[in-house]
Amino acid sequence: MNLMEIKLELQQVVRAGYSIELFVPDAQEVQERYFQQKKTKDDIPFPHWTRLWPSAFALADFIHQHSGIVENKNVLELAAGLGLPGLVAARYAKSVCCSDYLEESVLTMDRSAMHLQLSNLTCRVLDWNNLPEDLTTEVLLVSDINYDPEQFDRLYLVLQGFLHKGTTILLSSPQRLMAKPFIERLLPDCKEQYETLVEFEGHQVMISLLVIREP
Repeated sequence: MNLMEIKLELQQVVRAGYSIELFVPDAQEVQERYFQQKKTKDDIPFPHWTRLWPSAFALADFIHQHSGIVENKNVLELAAGLGLPGLVAARYAKSVCCSDYLEESVLTMDRSAMHLQLSNLTCRVLDWNNLPEDLTTEVLLVSDINYDPEQFDRLYLVLQGFLHKGTTILLSSPQRLMAKPFIERLLPDCKEQYETLVEFEGHQVMISLLVIREP
């Protein structure tokens, strides 16, 4: 999907105690282009990155409410999509890198960062299946990454790799039944666990938020 052909809309996100603006692709246009491309190519991933999901709201809210976790720290957001948690973290962190494996996502986040004049935020293409061995961060942000059971083992290894480097992980996830085994594997290293309800498209979604770090 060519980002240059997609209309981007500046959206104001208003949450309890804070608000922020970021660029969001036109949802209808994205959906129409996706189904057009699917007619000729089956392996095109669904553009999940083009929407703001409940887990992203929950993680951004948590960062706002517990800013000390990221204050003056180097922060990395993986699979960031539109980068809401990373954009909020940039208000407090020393540096933030918002990343995704799709270039369209990264370019959109970069537009938001430039609009917000966040000099401490960079955007980068990163795929969790092929991360640089020397990649380090003090705090890792991940929201709603555990939606594909085929990826659970790989994701677990990725998160363990960051933990072994001394990283604190902030993970938010909707309470999907299929994701329960993945979350349970992380619980031995979970130091704090919260649950919060997020209003989303007319109904409330329960989100789990884990603070994970080694002793």
